[in-house]
Amino acid sequence: MLNSLLTYGWASSPGRLAVAGAVTLGFTVLARALRGVDRSGMLAGGGACLLLFAGVGPSAFAVLAALFLLTWIATRFGYRRKQDLGVAERGDGRNAWQVLANLAAAALGSVAFGVTGNRAWLLAIAAALAEAATDTVASEIGQTHSQTAVLITTWKPVAAGTDGGITVAGTIAGIAAGVVIATVAAGSGMIPHAQLWIPATTGFVGMLVDSVLGATLQRQGWMNNEAVNFIGTLGAAALAYGISF
Repeated sequence: MLNSLLTYGWASSPGRLAVAGAVTLGFTVLARALRGVDRSGMLAGGGACLLLFAGVGPSAFAVLAALFLLTWIATRFGYRRKQDLGVAERGDGRNAWQVLANLAAAALGSVAFGVTGNRAWLLAIAAALAEAATDTVASEIGQTHSQTAVLITTWKPVAAGTDGGITVAGTIAGIAAGVVIATVAAGSGMIPHAQLWIPATTGFVGMLVDSVLGATLQRQGWMNNEAVNFIGTLGAAALAYGISF
């Protein structure tokens, strides 16, 4: 059972596991109702949410909820313009692969924390979620506010929404989103306030890694967007974990 696996996790009793399950169910139904995810995305997100809540507790759920809210608003903002550019997300929400690309690293980190009790994993989780917020908000806002972007590897102008393209407006918005996630993580007690800078910074670094991969391997067709996003979150988590020692 999950509560026996997560020896050091929050859901170390059947009662707490039931609470985690109930919260997860409510959250995923709401996410689906808001068309933030499609049916497959709801299932994938539910699995990630359950692992985060069971492993870390309400603080991780608060961070996850903040991530969903930020990305949902950013995705809906300027949606018609994104449709005109051909870069808008589907109307029924993100699918399972898109959800897992953003949440799998954090969910695995939650399992690692639940098994080991090593609090360095909490920084890794916060960093992965901060990177997901930074990258998603940067992309969505950049596509709305800018006609063109610059390719991160060459600094040459490209159309907004191009893989590996970055914009000033999008970058500023993305950094702000990452800081919000880090602040929620600190405010909820998931990480110390003195370490708030770690997920905010590593989340930004992860976004840069994501952009470089997008401008190179993804543009060459060697990697899809979901793989790029997963590596970005994983890189941020690994960097935060390393810094914690």
